[in-house]
Amino acid sequence: MAFAATWLALREPADRAARDHTLLSQAIHAAGSSPVVLDLGCGTGSTVRTLTPLLPETTRWRLVDNDQELLDIAAAEAPSSTVHLLNILDIQSLPLDGVTLVTCSALLDLVTESWLRELATALSVPFYAALSYNGIMRWEPELPEDQTITEAFNEHQRRDKGLGPALGPDSAARTVEVFESAGWHTALAPSDWSLGPESETLHIALVEGIGQAASEAGDPGAEDWTRQRVAAANHSDCHIGHSDILVTPPSEDSDEPR
Repeated sequence: MAFAATWLALREPADRAARDHTLLSQAIHAAGSSPVVLDLGCGTGSTVRTLTPLLPETTRWRLVDNDQELLDIAAAEAPSSTVHLLNILDIQSLPLDGVTLVTCSALLDLVTESWLRELATALSVPFYAALSYNGIMRWEPELPEDQTITEAFNEHQRRDKGLGPALGPDSAARTVEVFESAGWHTALAPSDWSLGPESETLHIALVEGIGQAASEAGDPGAEDWTRQRVAAANHSDCHIGHSDILVTPPSEDSDEPR
C-alpha cells in the first residue's frame, strides 16, 4: 500500500476543506497539553500540516509509513518528529509508548476489520481518523452510468489493498461498531469532498482513478464513462462522501456525542 506524492499533494486542499471542524477541535483537545501524536500511514504529512497550527509548539510527532520517501517529506514538516518505516499491519511494533493521540487520514477504508479489532485492543488513547470514503458519489449533471460505476468502484474498494480484504465504503460504520463493542466512546461526522470546476485537475485525476478501478472490477462501460466525465470536468460538480471519526477510551469522561 503506497500512494504517489503527486496524488497526495493534489488531494490535500480538498481533504483539509472537508474535515469536520468540530471533531478536529475535539481531537486537538483530546491530545492534551503536551501532545505526542502518532500518525499512521502519514504519507507526505497532510495530517501534520493540518494539525500543527492548532497544536502547541511543543508537540512531538511519530510518523509511520511504509515508504521512506514519503516519510522524509513528512518529517520536513514536523521538526519535532521521529520517523518509523513500518508496515501498520504489525500493530505490536507501533511506537505507542507515551503517545497522547493517534491519527490517520484516508486510511481506514484500506484496512481489515481484524486490524481494527486489534487496534482497539492495543490503544489506550484517543484515535482521530479523518476522511474515510463511505461509498457515496454524485455528479451534476448526471450520467446514466454513474450508479453502476459507483457500485463497481465500491466493489473494487473492498479488495485487498496490501493489508488484507479492505473495509472500503463500510469502514466508518465498522470502525464505530468495533470500537463501541470494545467500550470506547465514538463520534462520527461527514467530511465530504465537494468539487466544482475550480478543482478540474483533481476532478480529472479522481475520475480516471475511479474509472480504472471500475474497469478492473468488470464494468464494461467504465472507459466510456471516464471519457465523458473527463470531458465534463471543467463544467460539472462532484460529491464524494467521506466520514471523520473520533474515538476516546472508556476511562475518559467526554461530552462528545456517542
